[in-house]
Amino acid sequence: MTYTPSKLLSFEEFLTQYGDNTRYELIGGELKDLAPTGPHEAVAGSIAGRMYVEIFRANLNGLIPKTCLIKPLHAQATALRPDVVVLDTAQLTQEPLWQKEPLICNGSTIQLVAEVVSTNWQDDYARKVEEYAFLKIPEYWIVDFRGLGGLQFIGNPKQPTITICQLVDGVYQQQQYRLGEPIDSYLFPNLQLRLDELMPS
Repeated sequence: MTYTPSKLLSFEEFLTQYGDNTRYELIGGELKDLAPTGPHEAVAGSIAGRMYVEIFRANLNGLIPKTCLIKPLHAQATALRPDVVVLDTAQLTQEPLWQKEPLICNGSTIQLVAEVVSTNWQDDYARKVEEYAFLKIPEYWIVDFRGLGGLQFIGNPKQPTITICQLVDGVYQQQQYRLGEPIDSYLFPNLQLRLDELMPS
């Protein structure tokens, strides 16, 4: 769902009006309503929980903030609000805004981003693939538990799919996983996870 204001918003206007409202993000000056549902939030929470277990188990330098905005330095009117983001704690000292706001500007701070697909699936499969690749984020998960994405992204017939994107030479190489298939994560190589385990009841 997209709300189109009478004028495009600047990053500063967005931060003032919607910075604390986790329902919205800003892409190219356009206000985007993420329209989260209970099942959407349950899937995102399950992903974050499983990743946190791996971070502690493997003693990784990782942090998963409750809320976080990504403000690409190259983009004047963009503030992305991923469903799950894994940050490198060692890189947080290089973040210019982190001490005042939960804002990340440097792609090198981000180890992984996960988006749980909702009605605005076009952003997750297209615009964010470009944005996250430009930021050089090594791994990007697109968790389409309801099979909402377009046929060109998840195939025909549509079905629940996790697409894991690994950054190779600045471009995401994409691998799809369906129900019953164990996923393969570069950041979490020992993570034992199938899409089935994330599906909301």
